[in-house]
Order: sequence, then structure tokens, then C-alpha cells
Amino acid sequence: MRNVRTYTVVPALPGRLSALRDIAFNLWWTWTGEARQLFIEIDRDLWETSGHNPLILLGRLSPQKLKALSEDSGFLAALDRVKFSLDAYMAAETWHSQLMIGKRSPSIAYFSAEFGLHECLPIYSGGLGLLAGDHLKAASALGIPLTGVGLFYYNGYFRQYLNHDGYQQEYLYPNDFYNLPCTLQTGKDGRPLMISVDFPGRKIWAQIWLVQVGRIAQYLLDTKIDANSGEDKAITDQLYGGDHEHRLKQEILLGVGGVRALRALGREPEVVHMNEGHAAFSAIERMRILIEEKGLQFHEALEACIPGNIFTTHTPVPAGNEVFGIDLMDRYFSDWPSKLRIDRKSFLALGRINPHNENETFSMTILALRTAGAANGVAKLHGEVSRAMWSSVWPDVPVHEVPIGHVTNGCHIRSYVSDQLDELFVRYCGPRWSLDAWNQGTNWRGPDSIPDSELWRVHEKRRSRLVTWARERVKSQLKRAGASPRSVEDAEEIFDPEVLTIGFARRFATYKRGTLLFRNLDRLAQILSDKDRRVQIIYAGKAHPKDNAGKQFIQSIYQFARDPRFKNRIIFLEDYDITVARYLVQGVDVWLNTPRRPMEASGTSGMKAAANGALNCSILDGWWPEGFDGENGWAIGRGEDYTDLEYQDDVESRALYDLLENHIVPLFYERRSDGLPREWIRRMKRAMMTAAGTFSTFRMVQDYFEKYYSKAGESWVKINEGNLDKAKELWHWKLNLFQNWAQIRVEEETAERTEHLNSGASMKLSVKMHLGPINPDDVDVQAYYGRLNDQGGIVEGASKSLSCIFRVDGSDGSYRYSGEIPCGAAGRFGYEIRALPKNPNLMSQFIPSLITWG
Repeated sequence: MRNVRTYTVVPALPGRLSALRDIAFNLWWTWTGEARQLFIEIDRDLWETSGHNPLILLGRLSPQKLKALSEDSGFLAALDRVKFSLDAYMAAETWHSQLMIGKRSPSIAYFSAEFGLHECLPIYSGGLGLLAGDHLKAASALGIPLTGVGLFYYNGYFRQYLNHDGYQQEYLYPNDFYNLPCTLQTGKDGRPLMISVDFPGRKIWAQIWLVQVGRIAQYLLDTKIDANSGEDKAITDQLYGGDHEHRLKQEILLGVGGVRALRALGREPEVVHMNEGHAAFSAIERMRILIEEKGLQFHEALEACIPGNIFTTHTPVPAGNEVFGIDLMDRYFSDWPSKLRIDRKSFLALGRINPHNENETFSMTILALRTAGAANGVAKLHGEVSRAMWSSVWPDVPVHEVPIGHVTNGCHIRSYVSDQLDELFVRYCGPRWSLDAWNQGTNWRGPDSIPDSELWRVHEKRRSRLVTWARERVKSQLKRAGASPRSVEDAEEIFDPEVLTIGFARRFATYKRGTLLFRNLDRLAQILSDKDRRVQIIYAGKAHPKDNAGKQFIQSIYQFARDPRFKNRIIFLEDYDITVARYLVQGVDVWLNTPRRPMEASGTSGMKAAANGALNCSILDGWWPEGFDGENGWAIGRGEDYTDLEYQDDVESRALYDLLENHIVPLFYERRSDGLPREWIRRMKRAMMTAAGTFSTFRMVQDYFEKYYSKAGESWVKINEGNLDKAKELWHWKLNLFQNWAQIRVEEETAERTEHLNSGASMKLSVKMHLGPINPDDVDVQAYYGRLNDQGGIVEGASKSLSCIFRVDGSDGSYRYSGEIPCGAAGRFGYEIRALPKNPNLMSQFIPSLITWG
């Protein structure tokens, strides 16, 4: 192979234009209309062909064009305004800086396998990545000291096209790191800063790239460097590509390498937020550091790390929870038990529900749950589903008390609201409208101040823009597929800018039921082809390359669209990405979502559509049970759960047809004398209030900070102060409980009660507990009480701690406890006595094998 010497060429900007580089390298411009407009004004066509990438745009400008720009007083004035806005943003007081006056704030690292920040940085696949990107943007606005950690994928996620039969085909399109808004990090010697991770028989190396997201630094690891073999260069080749071994390599690099990269950069966070199980190996690396550098034993290091780890699970679908075979774990982690000062069985137990089951695979979700001080789902319903799904990790804990909470997702409103709608909000609600909406929450009424006529005019322009763009997109698809010139020409007739437009765009997993609308083709044809009230539908989305069932769903829709009954009324757009999503959520009238409840974790695309005034028509799953208020969209069904899936599809498809025929379509075409659909517009405003007021990432990240980050930081500092003495003490305290807990039992229990108690009264309890050698200060004896179900079990009970009043004379560790159970609403109730560990340094009282029921 010939020895090619490399060098990098960067855009040569005249001094007066140098601020363009500062703006281009801070993704603040992605959610700031005046900054985006600045690049568009340079060359609109080049902006589009560059993939909305300012680095490519600037690099392709001729010297003559640069000279003309540097002498254009109007452009220079706009450049100065944008640069001033960026500098003011970076220096401004924030929610966090005001909140933490006089207080100490924790440093936070947010680990994720993907980040969806903008289409020009394609290192995302779908909702998980978009949520992660929005998380960083909101943290920037709030001023939270958070750092992003991920991987820099050379090929990003796969690109999609459909063959002549409508079957998904995949191809890769490489990223050019040196033409992306990122900066290679270097050491004091000026060379790229490197970290290494041990793999079987070798080290692999990674360099570090910085992406600046407003005030937030995001670091991405890249193995495509000469120090690695061809096999190891490919570790960061593609997001979610390759086999299980390839995924394991990526997740080792993300978790272990990510912690090492932060240390190499001089950043050692107190709190690590693991966004999905992909990042769970960060926990074992944090423990290794404490063991090797501080001399801790494994369990002491675990106690030290748990308070500073937070885990968010995003999927109730088993396939979305990564597991690895034990042969792979043995191959890549053969020396880790010795590093952690434990044996192989104890190491593997970290990722197993049953530590003693040698046949059980290693689960990244279980590893995260066992090493995190707090865990959460991403919607209220998803929190309930997650508690049930992972209850076997805490076998003696009632499902509703399983320590998995929830923080309902949000979306970064300014990244998805159209510029025209943003201008309306600024004009009528002020330049800080999105922050005002977050501050006021459910009380925000900003859209009410926008005149109906102006809102509808803007919405119709966006729908028209969507139709024009979709036609061009379909024409390009047809040309690539080798269609006849007549077919390409006919694409000009696709869709009508004045017709009710429905959008369905998401990952094509089968549980999302993309074909639900096609169960009765004759009924659908009647809905779409009514000459006075026509309807048109845009579909988009990718199936995982190995999901053949999902690909068949796409193929079915493609073929349905070719049915003469649906001619020009249904289209499928290839290669769903942020660009496609933006056109859709800004231009459609209705956002359709048909998951099989309760398998949708959240569904942030519906929030983005609502922020633009689209009305959601959705199964009551994910965020919609919290978002739907009866006036901001429609619910398909009433939140029923089914066991017969075929019956469920039949019932819910008929409910969807009913909604379209009797509510949605008539309401859209119901016009007053002025031509405005006043009731539709009222619902649009309700949808915008809902999304911007409650379901923004400002609220979401504030929730994370107040519920998790702040508490985790305090607990981390407390347990790690001094020479980590509290971590050591906590483990030895636990060890004593593990050794003696089996002696705890209820010896006697009495209740001063009658058969019937009046509501508002209380029932007095007296309990004799045998604790053996365990100190009563270390045990929380509780009455667990609540309403009874048909089987006589307590339903979602509450707990009340009982007071230890004296040690029983002459006993070998028995104590008398007393307390009262409040009697609230009328009905049949019951109670049980239980004992839990009690220590102020515990993140959760629910520790497997340390719970006794009477």
C-alpha cells in the first residue's frame, strides 16, 4: 500500500467573516433561527446540497464569494447580530446559576450510544438519540454542568431506499469528520489526545472529538486511527451495526473508554447518567478506579459508586434490552474479576437476575439496575411497565414499590417549531416564549394571544411547503428506482396543499403497527376519496436491517399506496431522518400513532408535532395518557389492555376509522363564513400549549436535576468524603445484616381494633420482633397496608414505620414496636408487617434478601 501523507484544509475566512467559524462550531445555531438564516443567505442552494452543514457550505465558497460577503454591509450587520446573540447566550445567567447561588452543584456526565443533534451530524438512529440530543440542548439552556459522552460513527446509521417492490434496502454513507462541526482534542504536545481500552490480547485506542452544544461539551470517541488494526478501526464504524460481539466492543468503548476519556480531559464527574443499558460498563470502570487507586475492596467500591450512578431505561420491549452470551463476556472480561477483586461468578452476577443461574446471559439493563442509585422510565405508564418488567430483581418487593421511577420525556421545542411559527410566538408572546411556557407549565396560555387567521395562514403555508417538498422527494425516489419519465412527471400531481394531511413517521418495529390503518381497505378508500372532504397520508420510517417483519410492514404500505383506490393519496418517503421529521411535524394536520399498548415507552415525535399545532390521534400509550386532555387531539380507545392481539387490532382499527369519519375529517372541513376552521384552530392552540408548556425538555431536564442529579451529587460527596470511610462503613454495615438477617422474624402481632372502623380513625398495632444481634436502629419495622383485591392481596399499599418502644426483658434480641395505621376511604383493607434495613446512607431500602415479611 502506498504511503499517503495527510493534511487538513479548512475554510479560509477573511478576518471580517471569522465569526462565522465560531458560530458554525457551536450547535447553538441549530435551534436559533437568525443563525440558520445567516448561512441560508450565503447560498440557499449550497445550504441544501451541503445537508445543512455550515462547514461544508463555508468550505465550498469561492474566494470571490467570500470577498463579496466581507464587503456586504447588510450581511455583516446580520453576522454581528448573530455573534452578539451567541456571546450573550454563553454569558447569560441561567436557571441553574440562580438556583445554586451559595450552593455546590454536582458535575454530571451523560452517556448515550447515540445523539440526535442535527441532520448534519448523523450519529443517531431514532427516538433514543433524538432524546439524548434534546437533553444536551435543554441542559445548555438551563446552565446545568453536564457533559455528553458518546461514540463518533464513521458511517452513522444506515441510509434507506426501497426497491421496485417496496422492500427496504440499506446502504452506508460515510461521515467526513473534518467537515463536521467538531474539533479533535489534543494534548499539551499538540498531538491528538488518546485513551486505550484492553481487549483480548491487545489494546485498542480512541481519539476524542468535541462537539459544542451551546454551553455543553459533548465528547465522542473514534477508533478509526492508524494505531488500531483494521478490525479495531471498525469498532466505531456504524451505529447498531455488526453482530453481538461488535456491539459488545462498542459498549465497552462507550462505558469504559468514556470514563477514561473524561479523566484524560481533566473531567471526573460525580454523577454519571446512563442513558439506556449501552453505557452500563461505565459503572464497573468507576469501581475499578476506586479499587486500584484507593485500595477499596469490590463491595466498598460498589457502595461508593452507586449513589453517583443514574440509569434511564427506554424500552419495555425485551429485544431493546441488550444481553450478551457468557462466552463473549469471558472472552472480553477474563481479567476484570481480578481487577475488581472478585471471582468470575460474582462478576457475572452483576448482569444476572438470578446470580446462581450459570445458564443466564449477561444483561446490560440488569448491570445498570444493580449499579445505579436511581433508575427511571420515560413516561408515567412506562415507569409502571418497567417496575413490573424488572420486579424479579427485587423478588420480595411489591411491584408498585420497585425502585424505578419515571421522568416523562420532552422535546426541545425550538429545534422543531418552524421559523414562521416561531416568529408568530415571538411577536405575540415575546422572544422568551419557550422558556415562559416551561416556567408557567400547564398555566401557559401563549397561543391564545395569536389571532386565528394568522395562525391558520402560517399553518397552511407550512402544509403547502410540505406538499411541494414531498413531491420533489417522491420524484427523486422514482428516478433512483428507474421509473419511467411519465411516472416521474405524474409525481407532480401527488397530494394537494389544501387537503387534510396525516403523518405517520417512526421506527418500523412491528409493535408500532404501521399497517393498522389498512385493515379495511374499502373503508379507508371511502375516507380518503370523499370528493368534498379528502384526506392524504404521508408515511416514513426505517426498520432495523435485521427486522424482516418490520420491512414487510413498509413493503405492504408501499404496495397499498400503488392501489388505484389510493392514487396520489398515500406516499411513503424514504430515508427518514431529522430533515424529513422536521418537514412532517411542521406541515401535517394530524399526527397518527398506533403502538400496541403498553409497548411505547414515550413517543416524542408526537410532542414535536403538537408543538407545531398538529393534533395527535394516538393509542393511549407512552406520553399520550399524560398529554391527552380531550381537546388537544384524539385517543384511540380508552387505554384497554388485550391478550388477544388479533382482536385488539380489529377493535382499535375500527375505532380509528370511527374517529376519522365522525370527528377528525368533519371537524377539519367545518368552516365559518370567514373560511376558518375555528374549532380546529382552538384545538391546535391547546396542542401547542400542551407540548410547550409541559412536554418540553426544559421541564424534563429540570425534573432530572431536582429528582436525581442534585440528590445523587449530595449522596456521592457524602459517602466519598474523607478516605471513603463512609463507603467502607456502609458495606460492612450491610455485611453484618446479610450475615444475621435470617434471624429476623415477627414473634407476636396484635391490633387494637373492632371488625368495623370509621373512616378518619386509626388502628393501633403492637408487634414483637425478634432481631437477634441486629441493632434496632438498623431495622425499619413497617406496617404495609392497603385495599384488598379479589384474591385477598393488598393493592398498591402504603407503608407506615412503627416505633421501637422497648427491648423485651430476658429475650435474646426481641423488641416491642407500636404504631397506628390511618383509616381513609371506606372499603375492605388489610395489612402486613415487614422489616427493611435502615441507614441514612442507603439510596433505597429495597435490597434483595434484606426484607422480611411477617
